[in-house]
Amino acid sequence: MPPDASPEVTRWFATEVQPHRPALRAWLLARFPTLPDVDDIVQESLARLVAAREVSPIRSARALLFTTARHLALDAVRRQRVVAFEPITDDTDPTVLTDAADVVASVTKQQELELLTKAIQSLPERVRQIFTLRTAYGLTQRQIAEKLGVSESTVEKQMAAGIRQCAAFFARGGAR
Repeated sequence: MPPDASPEVTRWFATEVQPHRPALRAWLLARFPTLPDVDDIVQESLARLVAAREVSPIRSARALLFTTARHLALDAVRRQRVVAFEPITDDTDPTVLTDAADVVASVTKQQELELLTKAIQSLPERVRQIFTLRTAYGLTQRQIAEKLGVSESTVEKQMAAGIRQCAAFFARGGAR
């Protein structure tokens, strides 16, 4: 609550909003188990609810609180899923690919690269082609679409499918 909140807002918050805090936290933990910090989402939801009340009356504090928290949680999950791919090209620093100082690390990296290769090879032909053009050659969606004669939407969907299928491959421990 803001320190300058009126007694009416303070009473409203204490009676209409605060009692839902434990249920909201439990709901977020159950619905979004990968959230890094549920308490931040709860706190931000409460703050937004108080700010919304300053603009107009709220019919159901609980409904707005849970809806706000859901949107914030979905945004947080989306941010977690963003994966940055850096293409491996001729300009890539070779020390990134090998580590002569530590043989164990070098072997581990080689095994990971082999596993990644198997994951990519397990993809359907078109998905593998798009995935390789994007990750290994660093082409943009537009460039891939033009090169393959497909829409950018197709490239985007196939790339997403490739990422999902590779993640599933790794989740299975590399088994097909």
